[in-house]
Amino acid sequence: MADLLWQKPGVEVDPSIQAFLAGDDVVLDREFFLHDIAASHAHAEALLRIGILSSDELAAISSELEALAGDFRAGTFVLDERYEDGHSAIEARLVERLGDTGRRIHTGRSRNDQVLVATRLWLKDQLARLHGIAREVAGIALGRAEAEATLPMPGYTHLQRAVVSSAGMWWAGWAEAFIDDAVRARDTRAWVDANPLGSAAGYGVNLPLDRDHTTRALGFGRLQLAATYAQLSRGKFELAALEALGSAMLDLRRIAWDLLLFTSGEFGFVVLPPQYATGSSLMPNKRNPDVIELMRASYASVAAAKAEIEQLLSLPSGYHRDLQVSKGALFHGFGKGLQALALLPGLLRGLQWRPEAMRDALEPSMYATDLALDLAKQGTPFRDAYRQAADPARWAAGDPDASLAARVSPGAAGELRLDALRERLERD
Repeated sequence: MADLLWQKPGVEVDPSIQAFLAGDDVVLDREFFLHDIAASHAHAEALLRIGILSSDELAAISSELEALAGDFRAGTFVLDERYEDGHSAIEARLVERLGDTGRRIHTGRSRNDQVLVATRLWLKDQLARLHGIAREVAGIALGRAEAEATLPMPGYTHLQRAVVSSAGMWWAGWAEAFIDDAVRARDTRAWVDANPLGSAAGYGVNLPLDRDHTTRALGFGRLQLAATYAQLSRGKFELAALEALGSAMLDLRRIAWDLLLFTSGEFGFVVLPPQYATGSSLMPNKRNPDVIELMRASYASVAAAKAEIEQLLSLPSGYHRDLQVSKGALFHGFGKGLQALALLPGLLRGLQWRPEAMRDALEPSMYATDLALDLAKQGTPFRDAYRQAADPARWAAGDPDASLAARVSPGAAGELRLDALRERLERD
């Protein structure tokens, strides 16, 4: 391992203790490394603006940072156990190539400052990706709602057949859900879009750092002004981002539940795209919805990440090493969550309904609510109409198309108002 900046003279570093301190940092920082390099470049520019670096020194550092980023992308530089973490690796590379000039890069920074800005930049990227996926899913669902607005299917309450519904209503529900998920991702991204670079360990430094410049250079929406709040926001911002992800993941879990029920032999309403099912290792007759089951399971990783970070936040103000643990939770939660969500657009585009099976599942009792409301419209008090319609003797096979057309309350099958959802989606 390279020399430790913080190592004190005469104190021997215990390898087992250092391994515990480093944890998975050197592995996790591979995810944040390019963002750390970008932040280091912006910091170097800020040091030039206050006279700590000369123009030649900045040019040399910038060139080496670009080369390091290129080597990392190409795989010729590997972040491994030679380094304590990503930040130490950047500094070690600059010192190796530039000597004393490279040693200047850490002026006015702390390792905490470095990981905070790198993960903040990474978090913005993840939320932008979440926003894009949610919008794509909403668009697919809305398009299919428009195309399949009047395709009848059973509607369920308490997992029991209740009323006649439609594929259009099913799709419209997911369209509006994912529009909301996209809005939440966008708004959360705007909320966390604050530059912590230059806050050091949470108390600032004895230098007039040009934090406004680094805010612009890194594309942040605003400066996170109070150095102390940079520390207070750590974990809080990550938790908010995971909550935005969790909203979409909860919707994904319920879609997965529906599809797992609908593809079962007992329902038989849906045929999955072939690539979303796998064969059984024992039963030759089986095609199993493994992908959908794992999509359903993926919310657990997001929930675990939220719980882990929430438990870390039982701390007084100021920087604490405990907060480093949040990196793993953040990476794991977004890694599993976005991986699952990225498979959803293809699934929703490719699934096929089995209209005959859905029509066959419509039974006379599912028109009882229509009967009650028809009687009420004719002047029968609703309580009396309800009792009359509850009599099985009055049930008869109805017309699903007529039932759907008569459902004219806003948002129901006869008045879906998909144009309003389309307008919201396009406005986002």
